[in-house]
Amino acid sequence: MSDPILEEAERIKALGECSESWAPYEVNQATIGTWLDAMGYENERFRSGEAPPSMVQVWTMPGLGRKRPPEDPLSRMTEFLTEQGYTAVLGTNCEQSYERYLEVGELLRVTSALDSVVGPKNTAMGTGYFVTSRNTWYVGDEVVATMLFRVLKFIPKEKSA
Repeated sequence: MSDPILEEAERIKALGECSESWAPYEVNQATIGTWLDAMGYENERFRSGEAPPSMVQVWTMPGLGRKRPPEDPLSRMTEFLTEQGYTAVLGTNCEQSYERYLEVGELLRVTSALDSVVGPKNTAMGTGYFVTSRNTWYVGDEVVATMLFRVLKFIPKEKSA
């Protein structure tokens, strides 16, 4: 018996790193300082030209005025699941690895690929699929960080009255 959701996942996975976005701004001290203040974190190293590694996603996030590229594999897969009736989403986990610190003046780009889709799974929230995307950040051709990001896309269980 074929599963159209897993078939779509395989089609998207076959595209590989099918999405690429560039940071709109170079790594800069003002954004680093604002992030440090918001996080309540103080480290002189990050007030002097380096960015905390855990900030890597900040530089390439779409924000309020921009959107992810139309070919973004996570968006494509979650939109397909929505069309199939899996309308709710729950972030489950994020695994990041950092190759080196970023420096003020560097410009990042990120590529995205669909890593896996697993399901259907019955969970306490409802029946759904776990969708994992893989993001890789670069400065030039050098990999500086990676992230696996997983969400559960599900049909909510009926609440009893």
